Amino acid sequence: MGKGGENGEKRNYRPATQVVRAGRDPFEHEGFVNTPIYRGSTVLSPDVDHFLGKKGRFVYGRRGTPTTAALADAIAGLEGGAGAALTPSGLSAITTAITAVARSGDHILVTDTAYGPTRHFCDTLLAAMGVETTYYDPVVGAAIADLFRPNTRAIYLESPGSLSFELQDVPAIAAASKQRGAAVLMDNTWATPLYFRPHEHGVDLSIQAGTKYLGGHADLNLGTISATGEWWPKVKEAAGTLGLCPGPEDAFLALRGLRTLAVRLERHMQSGLAIANWLAGRPEVKQVLHPALATHPQHAIWKRDFHGACGLFSVVLKPRPQAAVAAFIDELELFGIGASWGGYESLAIPFDCAKFRTATRWNPGGPTVRFHIGLEDADDLIADLERGLKRLAAA
Repeated sequence: MGKGGENGEKRNYRPATQVVRAGRDPFEHEGFVNTPIYRGSTVLSPDVDHFLGKKGRFVYGRRGTPTTAALADAIAGLEGGAGAALTPSGLSAITTAITAVARSGDHILVTDTAYGPTRHFCDTLLAAMGVETTYYDPVVGAAIADLFRPNTRAIYLESPGSLSFELQDVPAIAAASKQRGAAVLMDNTWATPLYFRPHEHGVDLSIQAGTKYLGGHADLNLGTISATGEWWPKVKEAAGTLGLCPGPEDAFLALRGLRTLAVRLERHMQSGLAIANWLAGRPEVKQVLHPALATHPQHAIWKRDFHGACGLFSVVLKPRPQAAVAAFIDELELFGIGASWGGYESLAIPFDCAKFRTATRWNPGGPTVRFHIGLEDADDLIADLERGLKRLAAA
């Protein structure tokens, strides 16, 4: 497979082409287009000098195989980072990235909309390590500068929040952080690097739960961390020291999922927008929390910084008893009740952010439901939701 153009130069391919080509070289594997699954721990050296000098690309299975290297290379290329580390889950990518930049006595800033297990890590293990966390309003923008202390080491963003969908002004926050020498970390699972490019907006460590859209089929657990040149050595060291490595089958499945990421995301986006707009017109719905809708409070940021949207969004229903909300969700045939997202299947879950917030107040004015719009026919999903809303009214 060619490496570049006519004179061997590297092509600047668009993202849809990158996801097909990145991280693979068929002629390293007898012409097979997919990198094979390498299972193994022991890697033999041809002689003592080679072994003691660690001269091979691969020295031990935990430190990488051709399968995991292909995926890491692909992620780094797609993200535009200096390197990428792979971990066994999205949460382990988050905790590893924070561990790579924070030390005892440091202070970090974390968005109040962060994924629940991220908050739990900060409030428990990270606190026990001597790192203090302050949670901040996700819409603070450049005023984040007022929250910095002399020992603030890093700021952690998730944009949009994966339940309430507030968008952050990433460039403004990153600029304020850079002026104070703090690292900028971001969970970019919602947009993936196809629809938002963290490094281009000042983010140092770009994190994904590859479990979601990268895998795309609800059959693997994986995390990725792409880092800039300044931070890549620290991320690589942290992941290696913690002994983190994904299973070879998960890495292979993620590589397979990567090849169809662009076309799947397009379908998720189009169906998600169609259903979000339909729900916005329903009398049972108070508000649709979807960044790509003009009614979203930070829609201008989405238009400025993002290239698309995925299939994940939430709705605020008009006041109803929780039993009625449960009856609505239970009535749905095409929406599973499950906490994950990013797979081919549609999902719906009730949620309440109030118990997770400390820097902001969550009071949306009605019960809330998060939807992941899968790859089913959008008209069938709408018909299913219409049946569910009739049950909501009846209940």
